[in-house]
Amino acid sequence: SAERAMLDRRSDELARSLLEPLGERQRERLVAAMAEVERLLAAALVEIETVDPGQAAAQHCLREYFAELDRRFDTGFDPARSASPSVDEFRPPGGTFLVATLRGRPVGCGALKFHGDETVELKRLWVDGSARGLGIGRRLLAELEARAAAHGGVVRLDTNRTLTEAIDLYRSAGYREVEPFNDELYADYWFEKRLTGAAG
Repeated sequence: SAERAMLDRRSDELARSLLEPLGERQRERLVAAMAEVERLLAAALVEIETVDPGQAAAQHCLREYFAELDRRFDTGFDPARSASPSVDEFRPPGGTFLVATLRGRPVGCGALKFHGDETVELKRLWVDGSARGLGIGRRLLAELEARAAAHGGVVRLDTNRTLTEAIDLYRSAGYREVEPFNDELYADYWFEKRLTGAAG
């Protein structure tokens, strides 16, 4: 509408008048600071909840995750050939599935498989490219570890060498490389972390 256009124009004029006294370097710093504020506000709006893995948001995340793996892996990725082909494994009591949302939009996920011994397997940790850098992966990992601690003292995971961001996250979170503990076709690395304060 004309009224909206006029308000936008006045807003732009006000912004220009406020920025005019600043030097170019100061303007760049201000724009960077505003972007950082926007990023932190977005991070604060992220919600993580447990959902059924068959639910629409979970299925969206898994489709996007599998598509990214297919693009990044040298051999492509076929979920049917993976060690966890079925989402049923992530339903209670055998597992749990988390979805992270930003303004109602699914932007990340992660799952656990509970084993009979003291180990818990972490699977399907993924964050949408549009939401990376907000700390969502680290928050999902912490939430998964908190749930894992109630089921066992050790979290295990496997990952592919092309997922360098994930490998860096795991190492910085205290995971150490171990010998292969499964026959996952797509795995190049196997990691393990002993949880402090875990049940049992």
